[in-house]
Amino acid sequence: MSKAKRQHLIDPEICIRCYTCEDACPIDAITHDDNNVVVDASICNFCMDCISPCPTGSIDNWRFVTKAYSLDAQFEWDELPEQEDIGDDNDSLGEAIEDDIGALISKAHAGTGGRPVAPASASKASINLFSRANPVVATVQGSYRITDADAENDVQHIILGLGDTVFPVLEGQSVGIVPPGTRDDGRPHDFRLYSICSARDGEKRNGNNIALTVKRVDGGLCSEYLCNLKRGDKVEITGPFGSTFLMPNDPNCNIVMICTGTGSAPFRAFTERRRRAMPGASGKLVMYFGARTPGELPYFGPLKKVPTSVLEQHLVYSRLKDQPKEYVQDRMRKHADSLTELLTSEQTHIFICGLKGMETGVDEALADVCRGKGLVWDEIKPQMRRQGRYHVETY
Repeated sequence: MSKAKRQHLIDPEICIRCYTCEDACPIDAITHDDNNVVVDASICNFCMDCISPCPTGSIDNWRFVTKAYSLDAQFEWDELPEQEDIGDDNDSLGEAIEDDIGALISKAHAGTGGRPVAPASASKASINLFSRANPVVATVQGSYRITDADAENDVQHIILGLGDTVFPVLEGQSVGIVPPGTRDDGRPHDFRLYSICSARDGEKRNGNNIALTVKRVDGGLCSEYLCNLKRGDKVEITGPFGSTFLMPNDPNCNIVMICTGTGSAPFRAFTERRRRAMPGASGKLVMYFGARTPGELPYFGPLKKVPTSVLEQHLVYSRLKDQPKEYVQDRMRKHADSLTELLTSEQTHIFICGLKGMETGVDEALADVCRGKGLVWDEIKPQMRRQGRYHVETY
């Protein structure tokens, strides 16, 4: 039997064609065509420099093969091939493969807790329907500010009409926005990912449109572009992207949403979906949402109008005058009893979305909540992740 070799591959179903991995590879082992981004097995030395920058995890895929998949083959793929049968007559090889995969996964996911899994009841996501070479041209139907006029952060709610184009999305998915112009080296700009903040049936029910939550960043190429758009302007969209950070369809599920800033975008979509399709759901929908002040909290006004029967809200502020600073993890610790009850239910899903670094504080809070009730978060969390009930999306 030919000795099996490990081959690094990119999952075309998850890849968003942002080419971050190609830029990160120090030996030019990664390339692309109009269809796929691929890894040249004859060059790749498994340095892992491409793993961390990838925003989707599509880069973190491996197969043991007796003959490497060629670039031409990879360019044609719509999905990854199954692991080939490399025989079972070599026990030491099997053990080496198991150890090797374990080591790779451990290194690739250091600090992330393992590969995400979609909720069991979630609808199957459509992904990568439109590429940079074949984008959807959407029309701006409206744009308005959703933080106070005097707030430091200018956050816009932008509605994009899709015309007659079929663009199926689910709550929790993202789209890529292609900013106009080129980079200094003459190449087109990389597109930016934005979470969809509307429900699957549209910002306007059955209106074939989507909405985005965009924070204006001074000098930010894409955010400035989007926030300056006017009604009737055209925007190129790629995607949709994302196949795991998805809302459960089961109305019996408890959904705990923890976010800051524009991390609220997918949770607005979750809330709209629950409000429209499952208003009498028995499962709880709970949100912990942090900001500096009410004026800095996106969707503060609309959130106050959501019935408590649909959404249990905990809006937390860190810069209120004459008040001590409070963050979402502080409020979570105060709710140890109710959170413990949720954590011990197999119907509970946890979703975390916001700036990088917030996961650590939330994780520590959940560990404290569990510790105070005689539970072990380090045992509960991996089980929830394996069952598709624990999801993190930070940026």
